[in-house]
Amino acid sequence: MLKIFLVALGGSIGATARYLISDWAAQRWGADFPYGTLIVNIAGCFIIGLFMALVTERIIVSPYWRLLVTVGFVGGLTTFSSFSYETIKLVNDGQMTFALYNILSNFVLGFFATWTGISLAKLF
Repeated sequence: MLKIFLVALGGSIGATARYLISDWAAQRWGADFPYGTLIVNIAGCFIIGLFMALVTERIIVSPYWRLLVTVGFVGGLTTFSSFSYETIKLVNDGQMTFALYNILSNFVLGFFATWTGISLAKLF
């Protein structure tokens, strides 16, 4: 039961953060491009890279922390389903340039953020 609670707690925090970040990004830069989804996907990639590198190579933590942070928080924060829907919507709206930009940005920046998180964790 504790495992389920930790996943639910982390997920609710992550989902709330995703909503707030997406809302902020839309107010800041407009809603023509899904900036909020891009931001949370990149942040999630960085967080999971940093956290998992730290807890598997540097610091011994309870498996419960992994559930809370990676499955719960990062799972609630990142939005691959939103990414795919928004990309298809851009294609259907005839905005191929934005669709390709969205795909490349999420993949390239996401992998870079994960690598950066892992590299940063190795410094500790």
